[in-house]
Amino acid sequence: MKRFHVHAHVEDLKASIDFYSKMFAAAPTRVEADYAKWMLEDPRINFAISTRGGKPGIDHLGLQVDDAGELGELKARAQAADMTLLDEGETTCCYARSDKHWITDPQGIAWEQFHTLDSIPVFSETPRTSADAAAACCTTASASGRPVGIAVKPAAKCC
Repeated sequence: MKRFHVHAHVEDLKASIDFYSKMFAAAPTRVEADYAKWMLEDPRINFAISTRGGKPGIDHLGLQVDDAGELGELKARAQAADMTLLDEGETTCCYARSDKHWITDPQGIAWEQFHTLDSIPVFSETPRTSADAAAACCTTASASGRPVGIAVKPAAKCC
């Protein structure tokens, strides 16, 4: 079964945790110094916020799946539709190890499609170089030159 995913950047994590906890009538399932996540069943959503991005607002949308087969189906759909796809494979980000790929809609909105494999104690295990820090979040140029992913402030990391 799929779960909708939204990741938003916030300026004040504590105030945002308080707000969303009241709105969802639930505490976050994970809280870190720079990140919080709610795994809700009604509505079925993985809602994450962090202070790691650019200006406040939506960073990206996504679909989280329960197994590798579902992720393969989403990937096959994207490939059949000739969508530019950035396949990260197994990677770490947002305190999790996941198998993931990215597609970008015609307006440039990034969609993360992923299967979470495990929880990790750090935001990402991937060392970042200064060149990586200057790049957009989870992006690469497609064959057509259009970016795959969504541009955020240079200090941002992806989820």
